[in-house]
Amino acid sequence: FAGGPPAGPGGDGQAQGGFGAAAGLLDASTPSPALTSALKADSTKYTWVAAAVGANSAAGYQIATRLPVMAIGGFNGTDPWPTLAKFQEIVGQQKVHYFIAGGGFGGGASGTSSQVSTWVKQNFKTVTIGGVTLYDLTSPTTATSASGG
Repeated sequence: FAGGPPAGPGGDGQAQGGFGAAAGLLDASTPSPALTSALKADSTKYTWVAAAVGANSAAGYQIATRLPVMAIGGFNGTDPWPTLAKFQEIVGQQKVHYFIAGGGFGGGASGTSSQVSTWVKQNFKTVTIGGVTLYDLTSPTTATSASGG
């Protein structure tokens, strides 16, 4: 029709590739009511109710709870912040409650994000709520885990 989008390579007016093809990658998670409630519990005790690799992963939880969620590695999980040492310090100060498993743009993560994820998985107890695995950063598996020992 007149004024419609120009025909793409398929000749049907539908763009091939471009932003439309990537739009699904930018969809933030939608946590269950049970998970949202768990993240909100005792939230005043923490600077961040949770940490997740990548801002896209963190966004859905932050929107649902209306509370701060740390994006490890920045937008797509590849920025070198926080370092493992800095994250261990933050956890040791009990400033973040949970680590949300998974995340990162397309599942990718930098060496720094991978180091943080590995340390968390090796040192903290898990809980699954609404089909999402969380690591309780207030519940180390050993007495020295929170300080990086």
